Formats: sequence, structure tokens, C-alpha cells
Amino acid sequence: MMDRIREGSTGLVVKIILGLIIFSFVFAGVGSYLVGGGQPLAAKVGEREITRNDFEQVYQNERNRMQSQLGEYFSTLLGDPAYVEQFRKSVLDRMVNDALLDNQAQDLGLRVGDEQIRQAILSMPQFQKDGKFDEEIFNISLRRAGFSSDSFAEYLRQDLVRNQLVLALESTEFTLDNEVKAQGALEAQQREIRTITLDTAEFAKQATVTDEEVAEYYNANKQQFVRPEQVKVSYVELSGDSLKAQAPITNEEIQTYYNENQDKYSTQEKREVSHILIKGDEADAQAVLARLDAGDDFATVAKEDSQDIPTAKEGGSLGWIERGVIDPAFEDAAFQLVNVGDHSGLVKSAFGYHIIQLDGVEAPKTKPLAEVSSEIKSFLVDEHAADAFYSLQTELAEKAFESPDSLDDAAESVNAKVITSDFFSQEDAPELLSNPTVLQAIYSPEVKEDGLNSDVIEIAPEHIVVVRVEDVRDETVLPLGDVKSAVTARLSQTKGEQKAVELAQGVINALDKGEVNYLTDNGLSFTEARMITRADELANDVYRLQKPAQGTSTYAQVMDRQGNNVIVALDGVLELSNDAMAQQVSTRLLRTQTQQDLTATLDTLKANSDISYPLLEQ
Repeated sequence: MMDRIREGSTGLVVKIILGLIIFSFVFAGVGSYLVGGGQPLAAKVGEREITRNDFEQVYQNERNRMQSQLGEYFSTLLGDPAYVEQFRKSVLDRMVNDALLDNQAQDLGLRVGDEQIRQAILSMPQFQKDGKFDEEIFNISLRRAGFSSDSFAEYLRQDLVRNQLVLALESTEFTLDNEVKAQGALEAQQREIRTITLDTAEFAKQATVTDEEVAEYYNANKQQFVRPEQVKVSYVELSGDSLKAQAPITNEEIQTYYNENQDKYSTQEKREVSHILIKGDEADAQAVLARLDAGDDFATVAKEDSQDIPTAKEGGSLGWIERGVIDPAFEDAAFQLVNVGDHSGLVKSAFGYHIIQLDGVEAPKTKPLAEVSSEIKSFLVDEHAADAFYSLQTELAEKAFESPDSLDDAAESVNAKVITSDFFSQEDAPELLSNPTVLQAIYSPEVKEDGLNSDVIEIAPEHIVVVRVEDVRDETVLPLGDVKSAVTARLSQTKGEQKAVELAQGVINALDKGEVNYLTDNGLSFTEARMITRADELANDVYRLQKPAQGTSTYAQVMDRQGNNVIVALDGVLELSNDAMAQQVSTRLLRTQTQQDLTATLDTLKANSDISYPLLEQ
């Protein structure tokens, strides 16, 4: 039935009917999506909304931060859809927690003034050069993070208000001297041990497994040797990256783009300015202005009269500024000054009255073509590849739909090859086909049972695939002949572990009785004694052992990270006093207690708030 429908859909009459249906949607249904309506929500906390755009921006910033820290390792993690889903959820959870704290701070009436915001920005080391605030670094950093100056100021305001609440929690915590001393002693304690490692793999090699044991284990555990349903899949892949080599860019195209977009490669005019801020009455500001008009030195007057304390110490210097960053009235006055050394009249802002002096002018600079040519070429290659990709995507979708029983026409239409996989199950699918959306398509009735091509599936931006199932293997219990080696290895491992455990227990029982010859009889000997700290791989088990009496040892069997049995002789415990660690221990305890308080506060706020997650419900 499905074949008949798909084949018939290529007819002229059906296309006309489909066209009329689509035309009606444009005017009747889709229009409702184009008119009005707010942004889609990622989450809602009470009346506070977290939009999808807000979430995606925070997610991208966090992803970039992790990428810069972990590099290729993080790229590998992002190849796991389950990790990406967990990572996105953790970012959204953090945003919800921030919203809960924002709501609580608002209820408590916590506020941060504009001057605090300004001083916080000026003092941020990431916006400084040679120890001073740098306007260019500030603007570049904001653009990279997707902020305007206003949106960043608002983001910072919320963060500072939120920190007030967290600091309030911190201020309620304290540590006792005895508590710090006891914790410090536990952390500094060292333990003297000797060990014997029983290599489980060696014991497994020596184990003897009979055919009868293999057959008995197989018959009792056939469910462990079930081969799940498997499919063999053909697919056509199309990606923007693969099209970049097919997008040659000429020097003329580069020159044309450079000529038409010089604003991208030009700096704005920058001005070095100083200012004097008077927060009092206009009459006070006029008195200061009169001193300057009478010829007094600007820097001297700024040091004596300016009420902007940080800049007053520097003679009022604000460094270099450019348009679009500071208060518009201040900016207009600064850029109207003509000559270096000129000062303005009184300029009113939300902070008070300013008098501005021009200290320097840096004209706009345009980078030469040679300097940005490779950057332009890379951009044009990406743009051309993207255009080609979306054009071919449409062609691929049409051909895969028109010829539903084969991918040959679809592959030919986009100059790609049909790739056929080996048999695989959902658990061991090849990397490209392990994408959840791709697997869902492969195991859908239309593709797996009816043998039709899938729709175009997006697995990443500008990366799509069309799949079809060529063959299916039903779930089956594998015959003993196919799994005999695996059964033998499993039994050998089990017997080896049992032998190691028995030997270890025998050694410990003998040593507890003082029978030291048991070691030599079994060809065993302890290593030289060594001191371990809590950082040692055996620490979790060793630090649980009872402290031995003077001149004796405590014996135990533990496991190392490789799965080997280790016989441990605990010979002594060294108690150390490290006063230098006291401050670190106290700080760590306070941090732990504060985190517990914060977690408890958030749990309470969540229990009393109406929270929804539209993003996770899709």
C-alpha cells in the first residue's frame, strides 16, 4: 500500500492537489506562526521566563569555555549524544537555579547600583591591558560572547545581586578550631603498608576449563549469548564540509567582498579622555569648571575635586573609548571636542556632572587586503559551500522521495556514493548511524519493514543523511560454536578470580596466626614498606583498616584499579600536624558547608516555585 502511495505521488494530478493544500496552509495555518507570539521558552520559573535564545547563548558560551579548557577531549565527548543531552540539561538546570536565586533576591529587595556595575567592569582583568581597562578588548570580548554593552551590564547586575545572596549564606557559616584541627589531622595522616599483588589475568591463564563446563554454562546462561536484531543499512551522506573543496574562490571575489565590507575590517575612531565627576549640585560643578576655564591644570583639579575616586587618582584618566559603549551624553560631548587639551562644559549623566578633556585621538584604521585575504577566502568558501549544501539538500530529498526503492538516483543527484554497512544492532551501530534520530528512522516501520528510503535526516548543522534498510537479521541465540571462546574466557576469568581470592584469604589467615612460612610455600613475598597518603589508589580501602597495635600488622584483601587482588599489610599510622594547612582546611570546610546551605536553599525554593521545562518536554 505504501509503495502505491509513494509511486503515485509523482503524478501531475497529485502534485497539483499537494500544491493547493500547501497554498491553503500559507494563508490559513502557517500565518498564525508568522504574526505575533513570543519567543519559545526553554524553562519558566514562577513568572521569570528563560527563552530558548537565552538558553542557546548560555549553552554556546559554556560549550566554548569547555572546548578551550579540554580541547580535543571535549570534542570527543560531544560525539556522544547522551553526553550532549546531559550537558545541555546541566546548563539549563544552572539557569533555573540562577532564576530561583534572582527571584529570591528580588523578594528580599537586593539591588546593585549603576556605579557598582561600572566599577566592576573597569576592574575585570579580562578587559584590561597593561593593568588598565581597554575599550577595544572590552568590545571584542562582548561581541564574541554575543553581548551588547547594555545586555552585558544587565547580565552583570543580575550576577552581582545573586552574589549578594550567596555571600549572605557564606557569612552565616563558621568553623571551630577543634573541627579544623581534627579534619587537618585526618587529611595529613599517612599509613605505612606492604603489599602482595595477585595478578588475576595470570590466574585466569592457569585455569583449566573443560568442554562439559563450557556446555553447562552455555545451557544455563543462553540469555547472555543472544544476538539482538541486526540490520544492514545503505545511506547517502551530504555535508557542508565535503563541499568546501568544490567552492574555488577567485581573487576578484575576495577583492569585491573586501570593497563592499570594509567596515568589518576597520576600527572605529578612538579617543583618549579624562573626566572630572561632581555628584553634588550644578553650582559645585560650575565652580570646578570655572577653575579649568581660568587655566588650572585638568589633572590637578581632577585629583583634588573629582568624586570618581578610582580615576581621580589617575588625574581623571578614562583611557581610550569609542562610540556605542558609554553614556550617550558623555560620548557625544567627548567626540565633539576638536583639539587635544580641550575640555567640555558640564555634561549631565545619571552619575552626576562630568567635565571631559580630550587627551588623544586615534583615527579609524582599515586593515589592508593582504592581511585579511585568507579570512575573507575562508568566509566565502563557507558561504558558497552552505549555498551549495542547501540546494543539494532539496535535490536529495526530492530524489529519495521520487525513487523510494533505491538510493542510486538520490546519490547521483548530489554526486555522492551509496555506502552500505555491515550488519549491526542499535547497541553497536557505526558512529554516523548511532545518532538517535537516525536510529529512530532506521527502525521505523516505513524504512525497516516497507523497505523505503527515509526522509532527509539532519545529524548536525549542514550535515544530513538518507538511509534505507537492505536486510534484517532477527534476534537469535548464537550457537555454542560461535561463542565457545567467549564462554571459555569468562569461565577462566571466574576461576582465576576465585583462585586469587582463596589464596589471598589463605595468606591472611596464616599471617593472622603467625604462620609466615605460608608465604614462601606459595612463592609470595611482600614489597618493601612504603608510606601512602589519601591520594594513593588503595587509600579508600587502606584508610578503613583498623590501626594496628604497636609491633603488629593489620592484614586485609583489597582490589586495585586493574581488578587484581592485593594483600595489604598495614604496619603503622603516622599522625602529622600541619599548621600550614589549617587555613586551607578551614576554607574548604566553609566552602563545603556553604555549598550545602546553597543546595538546601535551592531545594526549598524549588519546592515552593512553579517550574516548567518546555525545552525538555519537546
